[in-house]
Amino acid sequence: MTDQAQHFFISYAGTDRAWAEWVGWHLEQAGHQVILDVWDWRTGDNLVQRMDEALKRADAVIALFSTAYFEDERWTTEEWTAAVAHRDRLIPLALEPLTTNDLPQILAVKLRKDLHGLDETAAQIALHEAVNSGSRPTAPPLFPGTVPVTAPMSMAGQSRPRLPGSAGQPEVWSVRRRNPDFAGRETEMAHLRECFVKGSKSVPQVVHGMGGVGKSQLALEYAHRFAGQYDLVWWIDAEQPDEIPVRYTELADRLGIAKPDAGAEANARALLSHLDNRERWLLILDNAEDPDQIEPWLTQGPGHTLITSRNPNWAGTARSTPLNVFTRTDSLTYLQGRVDGMTADQADILAADLGDLPLALAQAAGVIAHGGMSLDLYQQLLATNTTQLLEKGGAPGYPAPVAATVTIAVNRLTEHHLDAVALLHIVALFGPEPIRNAWLESVRPQLATIPGNPDDPMWLHEALSPLSRYGLARTESGSFQVHRLTQAVLRDQMPPDQAVAIRKDAVIVLAAGNPGDPQRPDFWPGWAALTPHLTSHHLAAVEQPELRSTLLDAAHYLIRSGQTRSACELTTVAYTAWATELGQDHPDTLTSAQFLGHATADLGEHTKARRVIEDTLARRRRTLGDDHPDTLQSANDLASALHNLDEDAESRRMDEDTLARRRRTLGDDHPETLQSAHNLAATLHKLGEHAESRRMDEDTLARRRRTLGDDHPYTLGSAHSLAATLHALGEHAEARRMDEDTLARRRRTLGDDHPDTLRSAHSLAATLYALGEHAEARRILEDTLARRRRTLGDDHPETLRSADSLAGALHDLGEHAESRRILKDTLTRQRRTLGDDHPHSLQSAHGLAITLHKLGEHAEARRMDEDTLARRRRTLGDDHPDTLHSAHNLAVTLHNLGEHAESRRMDEDTLARRRRTLGDDHPDTLQSAHSLAITLLHMRQYTEAAQLLEDVRNRRRRTLGDDHLDTAATTHSLAKALTALGRRFEAQQLLAPRKQKKSRFRRKRR
Repeated sequence: MTDQAQHFFISYAGTDRAWAEWVGWHLEQAGHQVILDVWDWRTGDNLVQRMDEALKRADAVIALFSTAYFEDERWTTEEWTAAVAHRDRLIPLALEPLTTNDLPQILAVKLRKDLHGLDETAAQIALHEAVNSGSRPTAPPLFPGTVPVTAPMSMAGQSRPRLPGSAGQPEVWSVRRRNPDFAGRETEMAHLRECFVKGSKSVPQVVHGMGGVGKSQLALEYAHRFAGQYDLVWWIDAEQPDEIPVRYTELADRLGIAKPDAGAEANARALLSHLDNRERWLLILDNAEDPDQIEPWLTQGPGHTLITSRNPNWAGTARSTPLNVFTRTDSLTYLQGRVDGMTADQADILAADLGDLPLALAQAAGVIAHGGMSLDLYQQLLATNTTQLLEKGGAPGYPAPVAATVTIAVNRLTEHHLDAVALLHIVALFGPEPIRNAWLESVRPQLATIPGNPDDPMWLHEALSPLSRYGLARTESGSFQVHRLTQAVLRDQMPPDQAVAIRKDAVIVLAAGNPGDPQRPDFWPGWAALTPHLTSHHLAAVEQPELRSTLLDAAHYLIRSGQTRSACELTTVAYTAWATELGQDHPDTLTSAQFLGHATADLGEHTKARRVIEDTLARRRRTLGDDHPDTLQSANDLASALHNLDEDAESRRMDEDTLARRRRTLGDDHPETLQSAHNLAATLHKLGEHAESRRMDEDTLARRRRTLGDDHPYTLGSAHSLAATLHALGEHAEARRMDEDTLARRRRTLGDDHPDTLRSAHSLAATLYALGEHAEARRILEDTLARRRRTLGDDHPETLRSADSLAGALHDLGEHAESRRILKDTLTRQRRTLGDDHPHSLQSAHGLAITLHKLGEHAEARRMDEDTLARRRRTLGDDHPDTLHSAHNLAVTLHNLGEHAESRRMDEDTLARRRRTLGDDHPDTLQSAHSLAITLLHMRQYTEAAQLLEDVRNRRRRTLGDDHLDTAATTHSLAKALTALGRRFEAQQLLAPRKQKKSRFRRKRR
């Protein structure tokens, strides 16, 4: 059928699998070789490797164009781009009408063959024309409709596929009309089709899930979508198993094999025997619940059996596929398709309120679109009159509204499983997230509302099994989950005389779920599971005395795990409630205030945090005394707040006092004592007293490693602080080593987006920047900035610090315009949120002045340098490292403006201060010495300049190495000074090694 066999790779979207199989089958029948993923690749294969191998082997790629083919994030993009990269390797076949605007520009100009709208013969001809450049097969296969079903043509053990959409409705058909509003479920549809086609045809497929999740809708859409692949499709309501033989008899009669006098069971058996020897049939057993009653009525034939069920327990009978609620994307697509004018944000909020349950979405869309109810009113009633609302409004394709679906299932349970119903009422007060079995197992004897033997070790299993079978709960290993709308209906149906007892049982369960120390990351998974249930507003946990300590631990967990906004919300609710109920001086009220202060500070709202912390400290001093651990914790918190507000002198005083009290009352190694030592070291660092800061950091780190372990968050906090101090002292290599180790540990224990992890990433970037590795510093800073923007917001102080540092890296990479843009935006935000004199604002102003200087705007750079220097002198003092940075920059700007005398005066003063405070070998000291030497060169003070440069060069060679950029710059400047002094030979000798290195490098590259 072809002049020459070819090797084809078929590229298609998952929804077009039927087309891909039809094309592949006919190409192999024509003598070609075909690579089709669903035929040739196995689960577990490396997808990228398989695709690469297939594209290399193929003579051409057949691309099945459809709207789905060009959707974002499909692998088809990689496939067709790879094919286009190799000319003449792409053969486009259109499966639906497409315009030029539907295609990427590079594909729009390619000629393509249309397969849509053709009958079987015409489609085959179009396919072979596309592949064989116009030659036609001499003996095309017969149209499938003429092939006897008892003698199918086969390929790889499978029946020949039909042209998708060509056969219309099968001759034998008993399926209700298609739902025009069906949306989503493409992944599930593709998976179901793959299970049927790749698996054993004799194995039924069961789709199971809770009521209202859309099991029947999926089966209905499958029947219509793949109708062309079957000769017989028959739908059976299997909710009453006794009726199945009757439904089978109806099908047997339709096929002409029923015997009027034989009875329903005999005719049903005859039908099963008939189907055992027939292909291309699909039986749908809808709403089957009991596998034992269904199993006798399953055929072993080569067709397909699809079962829908709430019950997930089909092991040994059918292969199960769980069907969950919609993805949020599918929910939005459905709602916006049904309700005109609904925005994506509105749809997102409504979908979240409805838990993405398809039936609930269908009801809501019907009421809002056609029931005369506004979206705002619907959402209001959903919160206040949930069950009443869920009883209203029909949903096309669903037999009952949400409330009725839940009520019917609960009523059935009530007959034989009162323990399961009682369990449902307890967990209806929880959040909709998974519930751990262990919480209930440990407290069974204390639960008053659960009937039965309280000492029965199997009680939970026996209660959960029927809940799973009736689709009222999703059970997994060690946990179960109840949908939020099921919970809402159950809450409304809660027996009034048992409401108090049920709530008490719920409190007992959650109190028993306390995982342990909220400060240790190894307990965080337990807190992550428990906290959403503690914060469920239906339980009103803040009103339950037994849950106060657990709630406070949960708040502490949220703070330590970096979930700042959630922590702030929880502590605000708790503090407000307890201040009214217990009084503002109650210990629990004050602890909630303490955590509220922490969370508020972590949000960057330092002034607000200070007010909360000062009030808490005053109350604790009055009620507990100055040396009580809680009082000292508040004193520690206030010192931190003052540190954040740049009141560093007072912060230092408080840190020193708190540290002394904690050492005396708690001991040197107590975690809270070490917390004060850590904070005092941070304040000393900020004050520029780096040597003492280093000593304290090293001592605190050693103690924390010994008492808490290497990976404890507090230990890593000390390691981070010590690395920052080493950086400030110019010991960049060791700072880098510590930063890299701390970052790796924090990523492993805290996660990539935790605020502490991002602090380590930022610190490492700063050290790499100082080491001259600007490209890698830029990469880390861009990633850190993106994560901080996403987790903290654009105006958070730490986000703005990342933006400021990124601008610095861009400056050194020569991207001055972009650096200037970022710095201007950052400076504006910092001045607005922090004030003009805040160190972060001054750092951005300092950086912007440098960039303006580099862009040649020396006058504006001078103005900003002078203003920044004046503010830093006033707020930080004359000798603070940041002040000296501004003085150095102003000297450089004056030099470029030609004011060499004033530049020299400032350089000499800055150099003297840096030598005294930082030492002769500190990078900043050597920077000032080099700058002064350059000014001396311009003032023709060649001898003095040469002496200074020679000293700087020797120190940089010793501390940085010969090849460092700063060393090389000093060598170049010294050569100029020697040349000016007439010592040309010495200058040439200095530069000769650099030229030799460049020459060797060029030879190596060649």
